Amino acid sequence: MERIFAMPVSRVYPLYVQKVERKGRTRAEVDEVTQWLTGYSQDEIDAHLSADTTFRDFFAQARLNPAASLITGVICGVRVQEIEDPLMQRIRYLDKLVDEVAKGKAMERILRS
Repeated sequence: MERIFAMPVSRVYPLYVQKVERKGRTRAEVDEVTQWLTGYSQDEIDAHLSADTTFRDFFAQARLNPAASLITGVICGVRVQEIEDPLMQRIRYLDKLVDEVAKGKAMERILRS
């Protein structure tokens, strides 16, 4: 887990974008779910990506959406709502949101509106 926590978000973010673009979705949608989850503005996300911020620091500074606890389901064979480590759970929340974008779900459902 420590390796993931120390990984720059900028190494993974382009992979999120590629994943959704292969399914006909856009980077703007990845940005939107990231903003929703973290409370960051687009400028703040871009600054973190440029600065090679680690996942640990990225989520330490985030203002996690109170509705994030409504994110449920399986990612990498594990139920996100059952992950005990808070940082790993937040990382998996983001993974799950990106998966939902890639699967074509409506943004209203993804953003738990």
